[in-house]
Amino acid sequence: MVRFFALILFSSFLLFSKNYIGYASWYGKDFQGKLTASGVRYNMFAYTAAHKHLPLGTVVRITNLKNRKFVDVKITDRGPYVRGRMIDLSYLAAKKIGLVKSGVAKVSMKVLYRRPFKYGQK
Repeated sequence: MVRFFALILFSSFLLFSKNYIGYASWYGKDFQGKLTASGVRYNMFAYTAAHKHLPLGTVVRITNLKNRKFVDVKITDRGPYVRGRMIDLSYLAAKKIGLVKSGVAKVSMKVLYRRPFKYGQK
């Protein structure tokens, strides 16, 4: 039993301490108001993002590696569904890190914390 809790604690440490490098894109008005995987409606003017595997409600820091601008976003949806992409940002989050014009950028992602999540919670 002690080993189990030690493994959980160690796994959590790795999840929160690692920086992931990959490509980010953004999604906007075509999805505005549609339901996300978390049960809330997509708001392109909120600091949110879509990720394939991170638990919904997780907050991550995304840093644009080209200009070093960063933004903290909450994972509220699943995606991206384009090969080679790590995360999809809302329009506002993409704008904050200078990603809107280029559409795609190389970024780093660091998990900041996980909040207990309930379906439909904002």
